[in-house]
Amino acid sequence: MTNYPKPLRLEEQVGDKSISFETGALAKQAGGAVLLRIGDTVVLSTAVQAHKPKDTPPSFVPLSCDYRERTYAAGKIPGGFFKREGKSREKEVLASRLTDRSVRPLFPDYFNTETQVVNLLMSFDGVNDADVVSVNSASAALMISDIPWNGPVAAVRIGKIDGKFVMNPTNEQRVTSEMEMVICGTLQGILMVEGGGNELPNSDLIGAMEAAKPELEKLCRLQVKMREAVGKPKTAIATPEIKADLKAAVEEMVKAEIERILSSKPEKKAMEKALEEIRVKAYTAMTQKYPEDATASYQAKTVFEDVLSTVWRRITLDTKVRTDGRQTDEIREISIDPGFLPRTHGSAVFTRGQTQALVVATLGTSDDKQMLDALEGKTFDRFMLHYNFPSYSVGEVKPDRGPGRREIGHGHLAKRALLPLLPTEEVFPYTIRLVSDILESNGSSSMATVCGGSLSLFDAGVPMKAACSGIAMGLITDGSKFAVLSDIAGLEDHYGDMDFKITGTRKGVTALQMDVKLATGIPMNIMKDAIEQATRGRLHILDLMEKAMPTHRADISEFAPRIVKLMIPKDKIGAFIGPGGKNIRGIQERTGANVDVEDDGSVFISSCDKASLEAAKYMVEQFSMEVEVGKVYKGKVVSIVDFGAFVEVLPGKEGLLHISEIDVRRINRVDDVLKMGQEIEVKCIEENNGKYRLSRKVLLQQSGQPGQPARK
Repeated sequence: MTNYPKPLRLEEQVGDKSISFETGALAKQAGGAVLLRIGDTVVLSTAVQAHKPKDTPPSFVPLSCDYRERTYAAGKIPGGFFKREGKSREKEVLASRLTDRSVRPLFPDYFNTETQVVNLLMSFDGVNDADVVSVNSASAALMISDIPWNGPVAAVRIGKIDGKFVMNPTNEQRVTSEMEMVICGTLQGILMVEGGGNELPNSDLIGAMEAAKPELEKLCRLQVKMREAVGKPKTAIATPEIKADLKAAVEEMVKAEIERILSSKPEKKAMEKALEEIRVKAYTAMTQKYPEDATASYQAKTVFEDVLSTVWRRITLDTKVRTDGRQTDEIREISIDPGFLPRTHGSAVFTRGQTQALVVATLGTSDDKQMLDALEGKTFDRFMLHYNFPSYSVGEVKPDRGPGRREIGHGHLAKRALLPLLPTEEVFPYTIRLVSDILESNGSSSMATVCGGSLSLFDAGVPMKAACSGIAMGLITDGSKFAVLSDIAGLEDHYGDMDFKITGTRKGVTALQMDVKLATGIPMNIMKDAIEQATRGRLHILDLMEKAMPTHRADISEFAPRIVKLMIPKDKIGAFIGPGGKNIRGIQERTGANVDVEDDGSVFISSCDKASLEAAKYMVEQFSMEVEVGKVYKGKVVSIVDFGAFVEVLPGKEGLLHISEIDVRRINRVDDVLKMGQEIEVKCIEENNGKYRLSRKVLLQQSGQPGQPARK
């Protein structure tokens, strides 16, 4: 038997929960492997790099992060035909992005080796989710691996319950929490933030970050201890040599031209074209000047990018005027066109500068809810938001292969922004789908989706609590000076140090997402400035939105289904449905409306025709009524037997009309007078243990009508 070294195990208390990190027992051929436990939730994180760097020069960090949930973790077998895990579900995609956005900024410059980080959920206790805590085990796996990486980074989920911040709340606590934020940081500062809540004050955002800092520091120090104990030697990075004379030649060739272009405040396409011409000119010149050096073009590109970034930063920091002519807190020109499409249930075009979103709202019934099959069990989602970013929005040609991780992430952020403002299902019993098609993009397209989504819901007649706007904030810093930028454009997003998106109403914040490129993170004083400046920007946008559409429309679109919600007693659901759904089918066939009943006794009636809706509503209301002795009903003959007929007097409630009670005259055969489906007036004359006796004869006698002639 092989004797393996004893695994290393370290523990840390975060809030009221203990989190343990183990390494040395599992996945020993990976570059780094760490098993994390919180309660009975267990996740294995591995980090592996390729055997050698890529042959092509680096243009981005070649990193992939994956979070996968095995259904065996919750004692389940996958549904579907194939009975095995397949394509990543949306939750897995979002968790993968969470890890990626946390660890990517800490890779060193010129890192060019394919690297993969995998978080595998192996056990789930139904209490502690693994999507956030797995960022910690991923960071620990990178720390102890041979992969060059400037970590550690730590992550916590933070909620607020009864006015107090709670670290890593349980799934049950998250339901009642006033807010939910995921905060990632290093020993130096905050690196990534994501979350939201129900119109939160700015003080809650700052308070959550400050409350998270000591917990993040504890988790980071634990990882440093693990690295010191079992860490592997780091692989050296081959830093490409930039020849001094080549660097000087490129700088001399492009610096003045870049300054001229950026200072002229060009529009996006003109600037891109002018910069590309200079870039190509520099590449070509250096390739011709150094024909023996295969990396001359790459060196020229690196120098060009450094000069462009440096010049852009200097101009903005020194003049406080941006390359498009705006002040640092100025927002681009906005135009709003609600009700843009004639046959949709709700629509709006929101344009901000060169970013444009068409957002369309569709209202559906409970049948249209999205079923989510998670480890916690099946749930149904009544609000969906789908974000699309076609290549034509930036003037490019690319195949459309469905939504990628970025599109799923942007859609999730916009959904989180609007969700707290939607009416409850009791007030507005519709399933809602928003689709955002980005028609043009020069930064902040997800925030255009939030603004357009709010307007589209108003146009659809959805009674939201308030309008919601969003803005993307940026940052430039040189260490001593900094500038916070409102409503960043594409160039500012690419070369800046921060992308901080924040959404909300006049009352408070509903969602936020921050990504930082600085390995040291963002100091709290800059964070506070960014939040306050964002608030002023959001309120300015809300002014324009409310001017275009002050409130939601009084009624839904004529093309949307009308829905009425009624309640029936739970113990009568089976009787209401009827054998094999007989009663519901009967209502639907007779009225043309759609009828759905849920386990709590909710009955949803939907139809695009008002008369159909009212007829079905009347029939459902009748079902909840009880048959009363002495009351007259208009019933329907549903069965004929030798001794009489059974008449349905209320939906699902039948009574016996004995042959002696059919007519004032004596009749020999029931079908001489009645036929199946015939509607007649009858009176309930007796009730015995839920069985009813009816009479037609007594009504004929009271009215003085002669007996009905026999049917021929």
